[in-house]
Amino acid sequence: MYPFSGEGCGETRRPNLSPDEVCRLLPVPEGPLRIPPTASRSPDLDRPEILLSVAIPTFRERQNLPILIDRLVGLLDPAIPGQYELIVVDDDSPDRTGEVAAALTEFYPQLRVMRRRGERGLSTAVIRGWQIARGRVLAVIDADLQHPLHTLLELWAQMETGADLAVASRHVEGGGVSDWSLARRLLSRGAQVMGLMVLPGVLGRVSDPMSGYFMVRRDAIAQINLNPVGYKVLIEVLGRGQIATVREVGYVFQERQEGESKVTWKQYWEYLEHLLRLRMARWPVGRFLRFAIVGTSGLLVDMAIFYLLLDGWGWPLTLSALLSAEIALLNNFFWNDRWTFGDISRRQSGWHRRFKRLLKFNLICLAGLGLNVVILNALVWGLGVGAYLAKLGAIAIVTLWNFWVNLKLSWRVTEVDEDVRLNERR
Repeated sequence: MYPFSGEGCGETRRPNLSPDEVCRLLPVPEGPLRIPPTASRSPDLDRPEILLSVAIPTFRERQNLPILIDRLVGLLDPAIPGQYELIVVDDDSPDRTGEVAAALTEFYPQLRVMRRRGERGLSTAVIRGWQIARGRVLAVIDADLQHPLHTLLELWAQMETGADLAVASRHVEGGGVSDWSLARRLLSRGAQVMGLMVLPGVLGRVSDPMSGYFMVRRDAIAQINLNPVGYKVLIEVLGRGQIATVREVGYVFQERQEGESKVTWKQYWEYLEHLLRLRMARWPVGRFLRFAIVGTSGLLVDMAIFYLLLDGWGWPLTLSALLSAEIALLNNFFWNDRWTFGDISRRQSGWHRRFKRLLKFNLICLAGLGLNVVILNALVWGLGVGAYLAKLGAIAIVTLWNFWVNLKLSWRVTEVDEDVRLNERR
């Protein structure tokens, strides 16, 4: 029998568990959801290295869990004998799923069990399981038997060929759903489209970002503070992990045979919250604040010139807006180049490079200026908004455009001085 070395034996006796069952439980990690870079080794030095750790989050799954464990062992024993582990993380299920899991460890030495109290949620359960995992590759599978088990070996085959992430997908060849209603299909696709709108560069890397069935290399997500919301842990892995190579395997999502579905409207709200949290984490807040401060100085210049031309000299609305914005643009470039993006500018010194940045900045902002004029005229002549209030509204919208496009095009590290590069190497 696999030695648990008393893991969990020192904790307070939990209700409904015998002393032996308590000793079979793993201690629950505390603190940040951060996966260690190296796996903890078994006290048994003669035991082979663990290659694969499969986390199985559970809540009210006592009927399905024994079947799942037995089938997983029968599947993995011939493939990677002695080099895998199954980690059940139970959220203190009222149907005593945790007790069932603890009892199963007597018959399955590959099984390890953690029972959480106080902390809940599928995504955090998976990560807590990964924190104590010993494998090079970390995986997750649902306990409700809706994930076809043979797909696990297909995912493992992809990881063995060098993938950083292997995802079981319902939307590639060989994938699908068994018996979903039209409403559920629309909800699933709608959630996916929403994710692509909010995080196109992240969720667009896989065909099924809603999948809860995948494998990932430990070193691709180690030493990163994870902060998931809800039950779509794959989004967190894609959003924060260092994922280079992604592979997908088709699978058909099965209908639940025992127990009740846990999909609720709350989970859809949590999914949206998760998307927004990742979007904000990827937004360079500090740099944007500096850009906004510079933009405020440009606003003062813009409004002063606009007032002078429009009310002082009686120039037409559109011409006044164009000229005042162009003067403000030159002001903004100077301060953005020295302060907002100064760290990048210093690595690309020289007047010819600065002129290239000014040219890009001007072209991008001129496009924004066109947008500004369209919005301004629409507000003034279409909605009857006052000229100055409309001007402020147009500037606010165009500021977001200017920042993001300039960040991606005007100030990016493409040419670096050789002396700067040498200094960085030292």
